Amino acid sequence: MTSHPSFHNIGKQAYELAYKLACERLKSIDIEQLCHKSGAQYADHDRIIIEYLNRSYLVTVPNIEVSLKDNKEEVPLKDKILILHYLTLAKGTPVANKLITFRQLPAGASYFAAFSQRAIKPLLDYFASKPQLLIDVAANLGGYKADYGDVAITINAFSRVPVTFALWQGDEEFPSNGSIMFDASIPDYLSTEDVTILCETIIWKLVKSLRGL
Repeated sequence: MTSHPSFHNIGKQAYELAYKLACERLKSIDIEQLCHKSGAQYADHDRIIIEYLNRSYLVTVPNIEVSLKDNKEEVPLKDKILILHYLTLAKGTPVANKLITFRQLPAGASYFAAFSQRAIKPLLDYFASKPQLLIDVAANLGGYKADYGDVAITINAFSRVPVTFALWQGDEEFPSNGSIMFDASIPDYLSTEDVTILCETIIWKLVKSLRGL
């Protein structure tokens, strides 16, 4: 697994370090190749346009800045790091059209307890009793209905990183269950720790969208 400073239980200084390291790595990579491998657009000599969770972002080089393309809203540091990690890790691997679970990611079994607490638990807490709401709010992130479980959605977090969220409704005998699945190519685009943060970010964006219903 490509090593990045851990996202788990770290403070602001560590996030800032992770961002600084990602910026330095981006400066060392051929931008045209990077765009080809990640599906981003090389807008001109100093700007990359990348889609992330249904919004367009600008990454300027060589003095790295990450901003929304058509909005002055501040981009959270975690999102900036995820965008830069995706750009710098992307290998250009084609989508495999084969779903895997978090446990099948590099070191995924070791991280699964934390992943489940941070991503699967809120998925169940907020959507298990009213799974149709998951479909309703997914549209805000460009999500669409998928054919898994009782209710499922797929969101293209990045152009080459589809993430599928599925729910199985419980009954008197079994509790509700949830799963988050990925295309088998995802390790060629994000580290396992990045995947945890990405899924947590998506879930809380979906939960936030519930307030608008």
